[in-house]
Amino acid sequence: MEGVVAANTRLSDVKGDVGELIYCGYNIDELAGRVSYEEVIHLLHHNHLPNAHELADLKTRLAAARELPQGVIEIIQTLPKDTPPMHAIRTGISALGCFDVHAEDDTMDAQRRKAVGLIARIPVITAYFHRHRQGKALVHPNPAMGEAENFLNMINGAKPSAEMVSTMDMCYVLHADHGMNASTFSARVTIATLSDMYSAITTAIGTLKGPLHGGANEGVIKMLQEIGSLDKVDAFVEDCLAQKKKIMGIGHRVYKVLDPRAPHLKRMAQILSAKLGEPKWIQMSERIAAIMLERKNLHANVDFYSATVYYSLGLPTDLFTPVFAISRTSGWTAHVLEQLADNRLIRPQSVYTGPVGLKVTPIEKRT
Repeated sequence: MEGVVAANTRLSDVKGDVGELIYCGYNIDELAGRVSYEEVIHLLHHNHLPNAHELADLKTRLAAARELPQGVIEIIQTLPKDTPPMHAIRTGISALGCFDVHAEDDTMDAQRRKAVGLIARIPVITAYFHRHRQGKALVHPNPAMGEAENFLNMINGAKPSAEMVSTMDMCYVLHADHGMNASTFSARVTIATLSDMYSAITTAIGTLKGPLHGGANEGVIKMLQEIGSLDKVDAFVEDCLAQKKKIMGIGHRVYKVLDPRAPHLKRMAQILSAKLGEPKWIQMSERIAAIMLERKNLHANVDFYSATVYYSLGLPTDLFTPVFAISRTSGWTAHVLEQLADNRLIRPQSVYTGPVGLKVTPIEKRT
């Protein structure tokens, strides 16, 4: 469906030819480092940045919606500990719909309530499952903390530093929405049937899970670990080019120039790597990016540097894509609400390429 317009949207615009990302009229460079993730949630859901009262109200509603129904907690705790986190999150989000007596209420007020609840609860589901698989006690949400701080606190069981919080918050901002990407499209297709909010977000999570979409950032750190050291980068890249293997985190389906989110993440990766005393990851990344730009005129994308950022924050590699899902839930739910506001069933056509005119052979004569 490349080049096919699937919807009109006020939410975000990806200008691939010039490397711009816009949220509701704001260039991502204007937002990154200047507004919080909660402000971006409000922007996407209400088409304007909040004033102080609106922001305080949203934070209160998010904090109040975090705790999970006991039944969902029990489901998480019965999952095998080797369950891939994206499977666990997809299951947890789907289960939320079973415990919401208003799941089928399709009024816009109810849909907005469910949207806020999903944004608030997906990090809790992620953290609870991570603690469960480690055999550790669950750390319950802290209503005094914002979204980024609360998630890091629940994951690690310790109050994160201000720098860790600001870094995670900016990652959330940068990943909140991104045009008509595969997971957003799948969420809109699901809700366009007048299904429910939980089904739409479950669909989106399943789509994001794929290594060609959200799973790419996990692939980047695995690649860096495979290379091992800076002096082995050139040979690794040359071997990949010779065998026509994909370099994870390089190039983008839409951006023909630099992904505008990448420089922000690169700066954070540089700062974190220097402070943690383990600069080899960013050094290796920079060398790979330089070679690929020179040899193939391909730029690093958002996954390339977010991998180093998440790794430097101490997150396990299999939580990289869940973090992506946590932040993108703000955009997914905004798209669902937008689709519902002026809905039409999404029903693309296909071109049949199979045979015609076949005749049925009696079963005893079939070979």
